[in-house]
Amino acid sequence: MSTKPDAAAAGNADEAPAGTVPWRENYVPYAISRVLSAMAFQGIGIALGWLVYDQTHSAFYLGLIGLCQFLPMVVLTLVVGQVADRYDRRRIALIAQSVKAVVAIVLTWAIWSGALTVPMIFVSVVVLGAAQSFEQPTMQSLVPSIVPPSALQQALSVTTALFQTATIIGPALGGVAYGFNPLAPFLLSSVMFVVAGVCVMSIKTVRGGYNRGPVTLQTAFAGVSFIFARPVMLGVISLDLFAVLLGGTTALLPIFARDILNAGPWALGLLRSSSAIGAVLMSLYVARVPLKTGIGMKMLLAVGVFGLATIVFALSTNITVSILALAVLGAADTISMVVRITLVQLLTPDEMRGRVNAVNSLFVGTSNQLGEFYSGTLAGFVGPVSAGVIGGVSTIVVVLLWMRLFPDLRKVKTLAG
Repeated sequence: MSTKPDAAAAGNADEAPAGTVPWRENYVPYAISRVLSAMAFQGIGIALGWLVYDQTHSAFYLGLIGLCQFLPMVVLTLVVGQVADRYDRRRIALIAQSVKAVVAIVLTWAIWSGALTVPMIFVSVVVLGAAQSFEQPTMQSLVPSIVPPSALQQALSVTTALFQTATIIGPALGGVAYGFNPLAPFLLSSVMFVVAGVCVMSIKTVRGGYNRGPVTLQTAFAGVSFIFARPVMLGVISLDLFAVLLGGTTALLPIFARDILNAGPWALGLLRSSSAIGAVLMSLYVARVPLKTGIGMKMLLAVGVFGLATIVFALSTNITVSILALAVLGAADTISMVVRITLVQLLTPDEMRGRVNAVNSLFVGTSNQLGEFYSGTLAGFVGPVSAGVIGGVSTIVVVLLWMRLFPDLRKVKTLAG
């Protein structure tokens, strides 16, 4: 799917790149940290979404949550990349997880004391978004320092499966905990963030040096330049961006759960978990049977299926059909995700990995958070069902356009190009 990784970077799958610790020994605490942090973040997200909709009954405010998570990512992208390439990535992740733990504790106090307001919720979302902006690309940048190139796709598929498992448990746990007591999801999340920080700091030596050269405009925008200089890589990332941005329905799930399916928080948790179930199953399959041939067409087909599943979900009034549609959606999205993440990690030198992953995270964040704002706003005008159908059709149109705009994308056979 592009140039081959540097031959010097290739090594035995059982040797750690740092040369001191077997990679599996480092990967275990890394994976635990990712799972716990993701689970806590998802749990808080489901609780905050229900709080906002319960107090405002507004699709616009639900979409605004996505915008508040997205804006810090836009503002901090260049800063995050520079920080991740200049300092210990483990400590950066620890600080980010600690900030999220503090926010969870503050929200617990605010709910308990009756001081919680809608503006306070949005301020908390902004802070959580800023912390996530640092944690996500930093943790992604750690993977190639732990796992050798020969095992990278397998490790990333396992990581995706674990991460998606967390997004199954997190929303379900958040919904059930909130139904039991509104304080519960925030207390649980604060504990999980703390444990995640301890785990990430237990990762042993993973990097030999840091890029402490002078900061210039050229170095600040190096991640952007790197991606735009590789058309196939740009095509893969932008396809994922526009497809999910236009076809995302995550922000509308509370509306579908409450008003379309006539259910409660438990159903919202199930809906949020359904796409993750599909993603886990596909991730495990890809980990066992790696993507080797026809990569480009498989990715384009998967994104098309994503759009079709979105349409089915939007038109469904049966919770079983809705769950199945979201599961198919999650499985299709995983193909795109694995291709994108593997390419970014394999083709990026370690000294630039923080900046490139920060830009990639911005693309992903644009598709997720800004997509939530778009879908919430659209639903406010045309209703949730029409918004979902429009989103699914738009995704299919994007696939057709990208086949013409990036003709080399459909010709890609393997991840090695």
